[in-house]
Amino acid sequence: MNESEQIVSSETKPSPKLTSLFPSGLPGSIKAVLSNLLVSNVSGLAEPQLQTREAFSKKWSMSEYDSEEFKKSLEFQKRWYLSLYGFESEEGLARYLRYHKRILDAGAGKAGKASWFAQLSPSTLIVAADISDSIVAASEYYKNYDNMVFIQCDIANMPFFPDNHFDYVSCDQVIHHTKEPPKTFKELVRVTRPDHDIACYVYRRKALPRELLDEYFREFSQKLTHEQVMELSAQLTELGRLLSENKEEVEFPSIPLLGIEGGKMTIQRFIYWNFIKCYWNEELGRDASVLTNYDWYSPSQAFRYSEEEFRKWIEEENLDEVHFHRERACYSGRFKKRG
Repeated sequence: MNESEQIVSSETKPSPKLTSLFPSGLPGSIKAVLSNLLVSNVSGLAEPQLQTREAFSKKWSMSEYDSEEFKKSLEFQKRWYLSLYGFESEEGLARYLRYHKRILDAGAGKAGKASWFAQLSPSTLIVAADISDSIVAASEYYKNYDNMVFIQCDIANMPFFPDNHFDYVSCDQVIHHTKEPPKTFKELVRVTRPDHDIACYVYRRKALPRELLDEYFREFSQKLTHEQVMELSAQLTELGRLLSENKEEVEFPSIPLLGIEGGKMTIQRFIYWNFIKCYWNEELGRDASVLTNYDWYSPSQAFRYSEEEFRKWIEEENLDEVHFHRERACYSGRFKKRG
């Protein structure tokens, strides 16, 4: 029994904001369990999806809303979001959001960014959707936000939303954890209104040595306990910290046949990008760094893509590029659905 099933034993009467999201009434495939929380049936998930759901439920349960680590991480994520999707400032994002009536944050996790959207645009209804139990905790923590609704669901399968339902869809750092990311992308485009934007982020494919390790670990991780992955994450964090103590930058050679990109960087960065993820961020601190490593090594689904593959999604859905971002970690962008 998941957390949402433990909250109530019967369906709750929809609140006015749920009614505004579904003017014709709640579809049969979804039910209201709290005044701000909807739950869909996700019992038919395949094993890798169930494992990934459980991994993120546990990850987010280790992060307290009022902790300094969570607050620092959210501020970091806000700054990065602006860069990833082409907003010049928080004020610019606020102006953009205020033009929209309904916004979907697909894969919202603990709904930190969704609450940010809600603060920036109080008249916009923000829908935070996630498959993990974190969204249940978010519905409680943000229960006083009058413009937020929370849905526990598989973002790759949202038949309860009609076509062209949202003015802006944001899927930040999540889609690569779904069963078939290209199909998930099609679903997100489906619920986006014509002449409106969808924002999306995918992991970038790394050098061959790291890809071999990462791909092997996707299957191996399913055999490990939560405690084992946490111990591994802590060990890799310490490795990253120790390597980061050497601040000297070295001019590394490129090795094209192995996909290794050279250039001037620290030893930690060279190892990180080309051989093994050992994340360390001094600003965010140890706990946030451990969770970042856990985020990578725990889920059995974490697909990576080339720029050509990602752009093919955009082309196949006939989207126009508003902003495109690339860096060693990822590709991201904001794309307009043609009318």
